[in-house]
Amino acid sequence: MLINNFSQIISMDLDKLIAVQNKLARGVILEDRFGEIEKIAGCDAAYDGDRAFSAAVVLDYAALEVIEESVAESRVTFPYIPTFLAFRETKPLMKAIEKLKNKFDVLLLDGQGIAHPRGLGIASHLGVALNVPTIGVAKRILCGEVRGKIQPNKPAQIFYNGRHVGYALQTKKNTSPLYISPGTGVSLDSSLKIVVHCIKKHKLPEPLRLAHNLALLKRKRERVKYASAM
Repeated sequence: MLINNFSQIISMDLDKLIAVQNKLARGVILEDRFGEIEKIAGCDAAYDGDRAFSAAVVLDYAALEVIEESVAESRVTFPYIPTFLAFRETKPLMKAIEKLKNKFDVLLLDGQGIAHPRGLGIASHLGVALNVPTIGVAKRILCGEVRGKIQPNKPAQIFYNGRHVGYALQTKKNTSPLYISPGTGVSLDSSLKIVVHCIKKHKLPEPLRLAHNLALLKRKRERVKYASAM
């Protein structure tokens, strides 16, 4: 669901949502609030109209092997608006996360952490809400500038308003970079190290890649089920 005109944006009173973001941003902690990482999770969602298919995956951190998976379906009522993604995706993602039986030490999310105009991308928003360490791994930069040349396996720092907020990293040759920023409960250095550790044969870190694929599979199965019922 997309915003079609400015009046729709005004009717949603985004000033109130900005106030919520500013309040939650004060709860962001840029220090490592975890011990030795044993389990790491990834969460993502795929959409079909107003339906969200969310997936969460827990992996053994050392071996990067799957321990547990969960999927969930939700109705989405909030449209996609840049810098307000959390108000659209938080509930669907939480629905998948809450179905997990295994506790995890760090959660990776497809989106921004503190590399956000108000310092509260979806990774920060969800991390503060759940009180779990989170890292944002985005495919596009939202704000700020990359200092230095982006090269394979050579991270470049992202600055916004003079503040270091994350890293741009090309994880494989001939691929577009990822934009990594801590959500909460994770330091800048650790956010980069953890994501790098989770890279295997693919561009995306394994927890996010597997969660993304699982969400797409759930959507595909539901479409087939719907078509069969027609």
